[in-house]
Amino acid sequence: MSKRAIFPPGSRAAADQIKVSPGVISGNHIFLTGVTGSDPHGAMPQNQADQIRSAFEKIGAVLHEAGLTFQAIVEMTTYHVGLRDHFDLFNAIRQDYVQDPFPAWTAVEVAGLRREGAIVEIRVIASTEPEN
Repeated sequence: MSKRAIFPPGSRAAADQIKVSPGVISGNHIFLTGVTGSDPHGAMPQNQADQIRSAFEKIGAVLHEAGLTFQAIVEMTTYHVGLRDHFDLFNAIRQDYVQDPFPAWTAVEVAGLRREGAIVEIRVIASTEPEN
């Protein structure tokens, strides 16, 4: 099995620090590491909407580097601290990024995430096959 790591511009140093690839293409899919909503400098915004949008923008950067769009996402798992406190906001912002046919999605409430102050971590699997 062959696989290839995907690193959007500016992501290599942080990824190397914890020994992770932002995305890995294997077969006909790309598997993205879960992302939180820290800003480009690594700071975690206090504003929930800013965090959520930042996480989606990071996903978009990995997809773009692989030559894909959000339309390629087939499955999304989201991990939330305080899910009910921000679910409606998250869902509204998510709909700015995904389109019909919508990806499969599972939302899970968790006690905490690795990044201090993070309210959400998003993990996706996307297809590398051309869209019909």
